[in-house]
Amino acid sequence: MKALVIGAAGFVGNYLLRHLKTTYPWQLHATKLPHENILFNDASVHDLDILNKEAIKQLLSEIQPDYIFHLAAQSSVALSWKRPDLTVDINIKGCINLLDAIRDLDLHPRTLLIGSGEEYGHIKPDETPITEDTLPRPGNLYAATKACQNMIGSIYAKAYQMDIIMVRAFNHIGPEQTPVFVVSDFCRQTAMIEKGINPPVIHVGNLNACRDFTDVRDVVRAYGLLIQYGKSGEIYNIGSGMAIKIREILDKIISFSSVPIKVEVDTERLRPVDVPIIEADISKTTSCISWKPEISLETTIRETLEYWRKHI
Repeated sequence: MKALVIGAAGFVGNYLLRHLKTTYPWQLHATKLPHENILFNDASVHDLDILNKEAIKQLLSEIQPDYIFHLAAQSSVALSWKRPDLTVDINIKGCINLLDAIRDLDLHPRTLLIGSGEEYGHIKPDETPITEDTLPRPGNLYAATKACQNMIGSIYAKAYQMDIIMVRAFNHIGPEQTPVFVVSDFCRQTAMIEKGINPPVIHVGNLNACRDFTDVRDVVRAYGLLIQYGKSGEIYNIGSGMAIKIREILDKIISFSSVPIKVEVDTERLRPVDVPIIEADISKTTSCISWKPEISLETTIRETLEYWRKHI
């Protein structure tokens, strides 16, 4: 069996490759952009721009994969406000290019499209925890593109009998994550304060938002199972099933710090629209696959902080 991870140079891609290598006897292929690096020696690595459909077709024809994990995305909410054009191109056009390339070649892989819990957007109080049947009301441009991607996946699965499974992954965190994302950002700021690089102040945005956080290693375990056992055309939530305030995350990080730290709100970090609470109902996923999150939030935070202490 051959598995292709598209967009493997990112945070999740590296963890997914490691997980697949240690768990399944599959031949692994991975794609990246020419300027990116994949620090993993047990996969055949290919340069690929998902905006180039002909390049996708050439690669698929060469590999003939049984499984395709579509991770390539512009995944920053903050950047989506600044570069909506780039976000639409990568997250929507890139997905269509991949699915059309599969169709053009008459291939029949199982394809996993990675969406986001952000798709649900403005949740009403009686809609929490959020099931897959909850109407998406995206609250930002990144979420809108991911909702569109999953709609396209659902349509292609039905119209063309393609084997496509879709996930809505809620906030995933862990060591090596870019500080564009909140937990990694707070841990990096803390490590810089401990080393005397920054003054003892952490700059923050909205601390009242509640989010559902899962360790990336638990997330990729779910991906590996869903691509095998998920039902074509269906969407599955991946999360912890428990939302926590960003303020509580920050308090926990500061409690692990070796020095006193103050907190200041930075208006540049406040988003034009922020969704108050996002919490997953993962019962559909856990009834489909033998999976549940295993790594505690405290463990993930400690390991992420330790990562930044070693890399600053």
